Amino acid sequence: MSQTATPIIWITGASSGIGRALAAEWSRRGATIILSGRDERRLAETAAECAGETLVLPFETTDDAALARAAEQAHGWRGQIDVLVNNAGISQRSRALETDMAVYRRILEVDLLAPIALTQAVIGPMAARGNGRLVFISSVAGKVGVPLRTAYCAAKFGLIGYADALRAELSLNGVSVHVIVPGSVATDVSRNALTRDGSERGRSDEAIDNGILPADAAITMIDAIEAGEREIVVARGIETQMAEMRRTPDALFDQIAAMVAGGYMDRMEQEG
Repeated sequence: MSQTATPIIWITGASSGIGRALAAEWSRRGATIILSGRDERRLAETAAECAGETLVLPFETTDDAALARAAEQAHGWRGQIDVLVNNAGISQRSRALETDMAVYRRILEVDLLAPIALTQAVIGPMAARGNGRLVFISSVAGKVGVPLRTAYCAAKFGLIGYADALRAELSLNGVSVHVIVPGSVATDVSRNALTRDGSERGRSDEAIDNGILPADAAITMIDAIEAGEREIVVARGIETQMAEMRRTPDALFDQIAAMVAGGYMDRMEQEG
């Protein structure tokens, strides 16, 4: 897959955690980075940690108009996007029996619908150009139902389903799709998680605090993306075991892509 000599990489949720670490690591490898999130000050801090050129592009991912403007700005900055990393998200810590429906709607909108909307805004130019990479940061909770995270699991399972179907559809267009399945990474994900009434939890937990350092996770993720891996587990211990038990075999990805190459989509549309 060809791309520009200096790849243009757009990362959402870049103000902290995995997003910030990915930006810093990719910039050290020579990439030009577009940094998005809601907090312009913290995005500027991420930019200061990057080795190369950056564009700070703050926007609210659930605001359709703002997202459309951001996509236009991102494409216009250097003429194309080589890699889109859908990283922005929010977690949950509450029992289903006690959780307001508004919490489900909020998490599904942020963690599932927003990355779908942003991806839909960039795949046209990628497909027309015949190259590009789409990266989706899911979770072990997108492979295994984890208690206290029913909304989060629903969104992250859904994100993997969208990514896998999209990978098959774009398999003839030169666009690669990569799903990242992180376990516990030492970020603020637990502290920022929503509780039953939609308020922030405000405290972390031991598994996250003792998790993989974001910088180490970023190196593993980028190495695997550059190696062309389609489903990338970044975890330790029992979390690795759980994710590996639910890993989608490469042979199945190949089988679905072969269906597309054999005209499956065309036949289905003609039957309709």
